[in-house]
Amino acid sequence: MADPMMPPLSWGAFLGSWRLAPGWFAVAAVLAVGYVVLRACGRGGSTVHLWRGASFVLGCGLMWVCVASGIDRYSMAVFWMHMVLHLLLIMVVPALLVLGHPITVVLESLPATRQPAARRLAASRPVGYLAHAATGLVAYAVVIFGTHLTGFMDQMVLHPWLMTAEQALYVVSGFLLLLPLLGEEPIRPGQGYLVRFMLFLIAMIPDTLVGIVLLQATRDPFPIMAHHHPPWAPAALTDVHTAGGLMWAGGDGLMMFLAVGLMISVVTSPSKRERMTGAWLDGVRRSVIATEVGADPEHPLDPDSDEAYDAYNAMLQRLAAGRRNEPGR
Repeated sequence: MADPMMPPLSWGAFLGSWRLAPGWFAVAAVLAVGYVVLRACGRGGSTVHLWRGASFVLGCGLMWVCVASGIDRYSMAVFWMHMVLHLLLIMVVPALLVLGHPITVVLESLPATRQPAARRLAASRPVGYLAHAATGLVAYAVVIFGTHLTGFMDQMVLHPWLMTAEQALYVVSGFLLLLPLLGEEPIRPGQGYLVRFMLFLIAMIPDTLVGIVLLQATRDPFPIMAHHHPPWAPAALTDVHTAGGLMWAGGDGLMMFLAVGLMISVVTSPSKRERMTGAWLDGVRRSVIATEVGADPEHPLDPDSDEAYDAYNAMLQRLAAGRRNEPGR
């Protein structure tokens, strides 16, 4: 619940609104220190670059800053500040954590005798389901809709512990969403980069829909929360509309920023370009080429070989000839 005696929002009041938040501080410290120690224990040297380690530690620090600074304190006083907190915890923090490749760091820290079993577990079907893009999309959408298009915000005013639960849900759902889209972890074969770009576009839908609903609201959807706002807070409906605009523009903007970053990494990496279509689409392409030249689909050609290119061109010529021979052409 917002403190009715808190000073009006200003840079001075905002920067002076710090607290320890011991629970979040402990979680962030354990994750950051544990990551650094495990990476240092990597058998044979870690394959995770230093910049990735810095990204993970920065994500842990930002997670604590979000709940220990004025962002958290004023998030129940003005709804648009809550949206700032939301976007940081559900997108920025998880992106930094995922880029740190924490699963790889854990696996590489294990003794050599235990690594094969651990890698088999990481690549197992249950872990694959949990880390699947569909799981992340569903979790992300449920959290977005459930916390903004229901009475959840009012319930947070009545039960403050729900705010901590909401913040944890933001981090976890964002991590599940971005793990298969940005991550390069040794889990079950993921989607090709072309599919990942499409999934980023799909992931914009929840932010867009919620943003539009809040922008078009004709009455305050969170009356209990509005009743406890301090006197200096903006009008309830204006606050909701501002938050809706942030959700729409900020959410989609951050998602597009991550997608563009992924695209740049693919363009500059030959190994990633080879995985543009993904295992399933690439398997279809290989089977089609193999069938075209009469080879065994179980032992397809190298799709980048001269014979494969000739087969592909022959298939296109055959399709073009068939269209020319159609009646009425």
